Amino acid sequence: VQLQASGGGLVQAGGSLRLSCAASGRTFSSYVMGWFRQAPGKEREFVAAISWTGTSTYYGDSVKDRFTISRDNAKNTVYLQMNSLNSEDTAVYYCAADPNLATMTRGSPRGIDYWGKGTQVTVSS
Repeated sequence: VQLQASGGGLVQAGGSLRLSCAASGRTFSSYVMGWFRQAPGKEREFVAAISWTGTSTYYGDSVKDRFTISRDNAKNTVYLQMNSLNSEDTAVYYCAADPNLATMTRGSPRGIDYWGKGTQVTVSS
């Protein structure tokens, strides 16, 4: 499956952004979808994941209650709504796909089958 993330940009602290990730090539609903992020000099960090039909969502501790992941299987797209952004949210955001829920939600980027190229989010204070 090919993944293309978009929607990143420059935003002031306290602002919002919505990221999108469009998928193509395989049956989108067969994949658990997720978002990770990587700041300069840091490891890639789990942000959020959503189950195949969108019934269940999972979040990293640093984004709980601020970010919301959703998906539209008819449009082969997963979204990440980011609110109350702060400087620590500055990173390259990557969308990811894997058929296995445990692989996506265990918090590590290792073993995940597919990755998009990433979109830069910069939060100015």
